[in-house]
Amino acid sequence: MAGFISQVKSYPRTFWAANTLELFERWAYYGIFNLLALYLTNSPETGALGFSQVEKGLIMGIVNAILYFLPVITGSIADKFGYKKVLIIAFVILSSGYYVMGQVTSFASVFITFFYVAIGAALFKPIVSATIAKTTNEGNASLGFGIFYMIINVGGLIGPVLASDLRETSWNNIFIMSSAAILVNLIIVIFFFKEPEREANRDPLLKSIGDVFKNIYMALKDLRFTVFLLIIIGSWTVFWQYFYSLPVFIEQWVDTHALYAFFYNISPGLAKAVGTGSGVILAEKFIAMDAFFIVIFQVIVSTLISRVRPLHSMIVGILVNTLGLTLAILTRSPFILLLSILIFSLGEMAFSPKILEYIGRIAPKDKAAVYMGTQFLPIAAGNFIGGFIAGGVYENLADKVEMAKKLIPGPVDPSLTSEQILNLAMKAKNLDESGLTKMLWANNDPFRFGYVLLGMGLFTVILLVIYDRYLRKRGA
Repeated sequence: MAGFISQVKSYPRTFWAANTLELFERWAYYGIFNLLALYLTNSPETGALGFSQVEKGLIMGIVNAILYFLPVITGSIADKFGYKKVLIIAFVILSSGYYVMGQVTSFASVFITFFYVAIGAALFKPIVSATIAKTTNEGNASLGFGIFYMIINVGGLIGPVLASDLRETSWNNIFIMSSAAILVNLIIVIFFFKEPEREANRDPLLKSIGDVFKNIYMALKDLRFTVFLLIIIGSWTVFWQYFYSLPVFIEQWVDTHALYAFFYNISPGLAKAVGTGSGVILAEKFIAMDAFFIVIFQVIVSTLISRVRPLHSMIVGILVNTLGLTLAILTRSPFILLLSILIFSLGEMAFSPKILEYIGRIAPKDKAAVYMGTQFLPIAAGNFIGGFIAGGVYENLADKVEMAKKLIPGPVDPSLTSEQILNLAMKAKNLDESGLTKMLWANNDPFRFGYVLLGMGLFTVILLVIYDRYLRKRGA
């Protein structure tokens, strides 16, 4: 205990400032991101935008792919002009961007505004990680990054939970919350963030960016490493469906009244905390459980797999992660849904941290940083491909609104909202909302979307097993 306390005291003020910045940035980002699929596709009668699943997939997939790719460039910008200056710019962009996102309504304006937000997030992302690295040493780095990872998930839990309560009053309040959280960061960086010691980059900016791409090219010339990165794209493509498709699936197909009643029987206060006044639990509360489980179990899982070879941990983790997400799509039971999210989270905890560990093991000692810099590539590609899976594939296999259109006699007016379409379908079949949902589920098998995710995840696992047997580097 004494050693733990001494390590905690060893961190400088900038370390804690960086963690606080990360807390509020994740609070703001996930406060919107966990609900974004719902905001984009829910009916305008609820204050949402009423976009199609395809439009949702394009916005979320393309912009997030760009967000994970841009740090290649923005890291060089931060090294050139200084962390503090770039952080101020990043927070001005993020705060204004989040606010404007709540005001615009057309596909083009939402896409452009979200892209503007992605630029701010990409400016922030490499700086905070580098600051943690520069304010820790060999003796306290392990605990330091553990604290940092916990902070990420604490922010990822607080933001969506608060946002869920706010969307019951107005969707716009979510964007105001995120904008305000970033303004707190702006105050912190101005008054409490001290530039960490670093070697000044005196090269021209374009040369620095060019050097980054040359380094990436150098790493990708390692065919075995490139094959690994290509395989891992599959795991991230499946993973991102948790945020892109599952919220919509829960909102459309899962009746959460029974789980609310279960919590109410345990404690009315607990039911009130997780549910709404109408006795349901909103989809984003389920999505936030991933961050909750990670905060609770990550240390335990990391300890259990600490001696497991990274590839073996990745294979098991991706399999478990895929099975959890697939199970969530195969059922309308909120109890099984909650269990499936726990399974999904355990898989994520087993495979995600091990990717960086594996890259560190197989990289030549003099090129470790170069190889590490490529780990964002499969994440970006997984987002990009995942956008199309969450768009056209989900719309064709699992979208309740598309299925309801087939029940309406005659041609369907394209100007109708999703709520109007569902109401017309209920009228045509003389059913209430629950009856319509049961009929559409029985006649259309929307759980087939889960089979798509299962197939992609199993294919990734099989490729990793083959890679592990024939291509992996010894000792890795």
